[in-house]
Amino acid sequence: MKQIDSNTYIIDEPVWPDFIKNRPEESSKHTYGHALLIAGSYGKMGAAILAAKACLRSGVGLITVHVPQKGVDIMQTAVPEAMVRIDEDETHWTHIFTNDELERYDAIAVGPGLGTNSQAAMHALMLAARGKKMVIDADALNMLARMDDRFDLLTAHSATAAVTLTPHAKEFVRLFGEYGTTEDRMQAQRDWSRKTGAVIVHKGHNSQITDKNGVMYLNTTGNAGMATAGSGDVLTGIIAAIYAQNNENQLNAHMCTILGVWIHGKSADLAIEKQSKCSLTAGDIVKNLKYATL
Repeated sequence: MKQIDSNTYIIDEPVWPDFIKNRPEESSKHTYGHALLIAGSYGKMGAAILAAKACLRSGVGLITVHVPQKGVDIMQTAVPEAMVRIDEDETHWTHIFTNDELERYDAIAVGPGLGTNSQAAMHALMLAARGKKMVIDADALNMLARMDDRFDLLTAHSATAAVTLTPHAKEFVRLFGEYGTTEDRMQAQRDWSRKTGAVIVHKGHNSQITDKNGVMYLNTTGNAGMATAGSGDVLTGIIAAIYAQNNENQLNAHMCTILGVWIHGKSADLAIEKQSKCSLTAGDIVKNLKYATL
């Protein structure tokens, strides 16, 4: 990690690789955490599948995926390693999770492929999930952006447990507003991480990660082939897996997130060693996670 100034670093080498490589012989699946993934809706189950596969390929011990009724057969066929929770609704997420239901999970990821018809469930989750490490992505971010109390919710959550937001450019605008220049947007990202305590990943070329102190980390892995559907869903699964494995808080929130972003980009870089950037799919990123985590 190379320091540019007092508040900016470049991630120019593998970061904390031993964290996910260290697998003691006497360990079991419970050693590596249990992640809950709330994802998928009718017609968008692919996003849930990509996130679940990425989570498993990134070392999580157990994963449960909460899906609508019409997504059960798809999920259990595509990802046989995953356990499935079944929503009361056929097509989208409606279930209101309680604190007791969430107790068994070490990390929660929410967003891929959800659609935006689950506003009440999302708001309830933000209250019930306090104390649980959390990744918020995609349509979960879009629903959060509609909540007038979103910043209070994020601040309250980050006071109890790590929370990472992974917006692309348009999702960032919906959440935090529009800023005239790149420099203004980057400063706003620093400010919002300070105000809320959330780790924010602005996805794109040299994805920028900010921690609760407003320090920014510029990632150097990845390539233009990642500008493809589902790439962000893969990142959600990776970070969720790292959070779930971080059961003794060996890494803090921004370290877990930086590691996930690095691996995500590295996997895509390995993929294009044998194919073109234009042919890269999110599934190719998942397939190369087994090499990116060596």
